Amino acid sequence: MSTSDILDPIKHSPILPKLLEDLQWFWHDEQLRRREFYEWLTPNVKAEYVEGEVIMHSPVSIEHNRITGNLFTAIKVFCNYYMPSGYVGVEKILTRFTRNDYEPDICYFGAEKAAQFKPNQNIFPVPDFIIEIISKSTEKNDRVIKYTDYEIHKVKEYWIVDPTAQKVEQYLLINEVYELQPIVNETITSVVIPNFSIPLQAVFDEAANATWIKGLNK
Repeated sequence: MSTSDILDPIKHSPILPKLLEDLQWFWHDEQLRRREFYEWLTPNVKAEYVEGEVIMHSPVSIEHNRITGNLFTAIKVFCNYYMPSGYVGVEKILTRFTRNDYEPDICYFGAEKAAQFKPNQNIFPVPDFIIEIISKSTEKNDRVIKYTDYEIHKVKEYWIVDPTAQKVEQYLLINEVYELQPIVNETITSVVIPNFSIPLQAVFDEAANATWIKGLNK
């Protein structure tokens, strides 16, 4: 549904002024609660602020944790060698969007954004690249709310990783719309992180991941 489809009935409504007043009040109240969320949040809590609600995250499965570790380690080591001016974050990086605040499983900021970071910074801008590892409890948000928010905020690259199917979906922002990319030769290649290319096996298997990382030294 386009913006026009949503706005047209409102623009022609006789109660337009009342609707605008209600929306302004709603937005003010939501942002007030958002400030309270920032004050409440601690390093020991993994939570997000989505559409005015605090979303608490339950403990992850060992498979989720393994895949997160594999991808974070692979990207971090690669960037240490070849892209040291960028910044790779994992799990507890609170990223601020226009309305919502997310803690992606893994995110990457290019050199331009990373150069602005302060040592004690704990709220971050929209990343250039995000990876979410889905579970039953998070899949809807990852595929709908976050997908849409990441797209309209121009996150250039978005990976959705499915531990059960052992599948990675790579979405690239093309003409302001996400397009699913084909996986060639069981290898996924990033666009935002130039020359970062990892076999799918190294995403899901620790031994294959370790072998791939060792290969970076050669």
